[in-house]
Amino acid sequence: MDIKILEKLELNKILQMTAGYACLENTKDKLLRLIPSTDINEVRKRLDITDECDKLLYKYGVAKITHFPAFNDEIKYAQRGATLSCSELISVQKLLTSARVCYNNISVITDEDLINIKELANQIYFDEILEKDIESKIIGENQISDYASDNLYNVRKAIKELNANIRSKLTSYLSGETSKCLQENLITMREDRFVLPVKTEYKGKIKGFIHDRSTSGATVFIEPEQIFDMNNELKSLYFDEKQEIEKILHELSLRVGAFGAKLERDIEILEEIDSYYARAEYSYKNKCSLPKVNSHGIIKINKGRHPLIDAKKVVPVSVEFGDEFNFLLISGPNTGGKTVTLKMCGLFCLMAMCGLFIPAVDGSQVSVFDEIFVDVGDGQSIEENLSLFSSHIANLVAITEKATQKSLVLIDELGGGTDPEEGQALAKAIIKRLVAMGAKGVVTTHYTALKEFAYTQKGITNACMEFDKETLQPLFKIKIGLSGSSNAIAVSRRLGLSEEIINDALNSMSSGAQAYENIVRRAEESRVKAEQELAETLKLKTEWQKKYNEVEAESTKLKKERERLLLNAKAESKRIVNERCELAEEYIKEIDTILQKAQEGEANEGELIKARMLKNKLGDLSYDLEAEVITKQTPVETPVDIAKLKIGDIVFAKKMQSEGEVVSINDRKKEIEVLCGSIRLNAKANELYFVTKAENKPKTKVQVIKNIQRSLAPRLEINILGLTVDEAMPEVEAFIDKAIVDGLEEVRIIHGLGTGRLKESVKEYLKRNKNVVEFRLGKYGEGESGVTIVKLK
Repeated sequence: MDIKILEKLELNKILQMTAGYACLENTKDKLLRLIPSTDINEVRKRLDITDECDKLLYKYGVAKITHFPAFNDEIKYAQRGATLSCSELISVQKLLTSARVCYNNISVITDEDLINIKELANQIYFDEILEKDIESKIIGENQISDYASDNLYNVRKAIKELNANIRSKLTSYLSGETSKCLQENLITMREDRFVLPVKTEYKGKIKGFIHDRSTSGATVFIEPEQIFDMNNELKSLYFDEKQEIEKILHELSLRVGAFGAKLERDIEILEEIDSYYARAEYSYKNKCSLPKVNSHGIIKINKGRHPLIDAKKVVPVSVEFGDEFNFLLISGPNTGGKTVTLKMCGLFCLMAMCGLFIPAVDGSQVSVFDEIFVDVGDGQSIEENLSLFSSHIANLVAITEKATQKSLVLIDELGGGTDPEEGQALAKAIIKRLVAMGAKGVVTTHYTALKEFAYTQKGITNACMEFDKETLQPLFKIKIGLSGSSNAIAVSRRLGLSEEIINDALNSMSSGAQAYENIVRRAEESRVKAEQELAETLKLKTEWQKKYNEVEAESTKLKKERERLLLNAKAESKRIVNERCELAEEYIKEIDTILQKAQEGEANEGELIKARMLKNKLGDLSYDLEAEVITKQTPVETPVDIAKLKIGDIVFAKKMQSEGEVVSINDRKKEIEVLCGSIRLNAKANELYFVTKAENKPKTKVQVIKNIQRSLAPRLEINILGLTVDEAMPEVEAFIDKAIVDGLEEVRIIHGLGTGRLKESVKEYLKRNKNVVEFRLGKYGEGESGVTIVKLK
């Protein structure tokens, strides 16, 4: 693909930005030289790997490639048996570390979608032993550790001890009579041998060997005879040290050379993974999405943003062509975004062909093209002495000769730069040729004749860049299916051109041109107005739908509240009746006791008076219950016949003292499931009654009679300690149902700790019960984990 085309569409700038996210120097260079692939399978693989790297970085938090220096021929030298330097071996160690870390980071992720990146990672070679050996033995760019080998340790230890002995002997020269012979009271070295700086006039005072003289001649450096043998030994130790270091470096280099081919492959793989990490990071930072790709020339960009325009200023544009029509003819005002849209289409295809996501909404689609042809802007070449039009035609010649059905053609201002009539004719002919060839593309124009032509020519359709007729400013939005007006005269008027010139220009326009522009303008105004009204209608629809949903939610809430209040009212009624029955039973018992005494002649006057008072109180306890005007079903004293019962029938449940709807019938167990309000009840047939319409009943007198069964106050807790799960759960279910009927808001279930099975069974039941708002284990002082606190609706 022509490099000049890539630069015209500014792919080089995108790749430069992407390279900024790479960790390795060679990766940056490779990204800058990256060529878009024309093989759709390769393009899909590139995009898949970028997508996988995006998951690794931003879903699983995997670190990027660990940096290591760029290699030249160091590994090849090691393969030939050469000894690498400390710094070169450190580079190898960093490569091994990077390879190991990369392999471990990727291999530990179990996501089955990470196919391609794992395939790359599985090819990585690393030698942790060699990596640690280099790291421990080489501690600086030119420094070997004392512990690199036993021999090196011993040699360096001997050097230190000998250095100390020599310095100790030479220290005697720094004091006493000999000190006046020294230029300075210090010990120095020449050629790895200890010497003393002696004044030239005293050189005969100190016996030894002169190794050097100062530039001025005032000082000679003398090695005293006393330390000559020691210096020789020190020199020998330095040779031994150097030889041992060479040996250590050579051994490490041989180990590197043995796996040189694998290390070179590591470099290639790590640089490739680094390049995909960089592509993924660029895509993430610029809010790009994975595009669908095809090889049929279909482009569908949904709210695309040109990546080189400031994100705060760019206006998303949706473009579509290549399916129902092959070419898009974009018209509209200057600076309205025609050229940007045209270049964006080409750039997005190139980005995808490089394995980059595109800055557009999910679901956008681009195509892989064999070649992309571009004629944009001023292509005038001074060197070739071409005019603007000549340069334009030279590009068109190349396009019409080389374009195929696998090509994307992008032409800005087709037929411009020459006589309008001839330019329009030429533009029509070129478009016909390109459409006939099956190429796909975008063309921009201001020519009215070309817009008219697009309405009649098969394979090309009009599109316009929208324009605000009030402010006369471009809106940078595209509308497919309509042509746009250039609005040159209107814009000129806004910018201050005199009205006289404006009128003269209008008079100079042909009546046909004026009529066409007026039609286009009115059509555009009508379309904008219709879209505004549609937007308002949709807004109103959304608002009313929201209100409707709120009303529905409120209605549901009120129904539930009604059920709750009904249950609470029933529970309260039962509680009042029970209380009065209990009190009546107490009065009756006291009256019975007094009557018994009276019969035995033991009752006094006071007790008889008390009996009469109790009788009066007992009469006061009798109360009338308002008979409801019954418009619903009331029970008939006949149990239901399970054979005649159907799902949906209304029955009276004796246990609940309430009506309910039959939900299911179990013929085998002879059980019927009934829904009473929000409570589900399993009952036998003899516990249910058919209901029918009944007439209004008068008030019914409730009489208190003797031997009324004593009803207990509502239970706030249940103790199921010691029960099995099968024994306990029916008790718990009955307890919760009773608590709901009694209108209790909070109860306790005491299950203890034990094996935990009982606690888990209670927990699972409470999760399923829709009348349970929430539950928790007890806190300190409440029984802790041995108790579950339940909050009911």
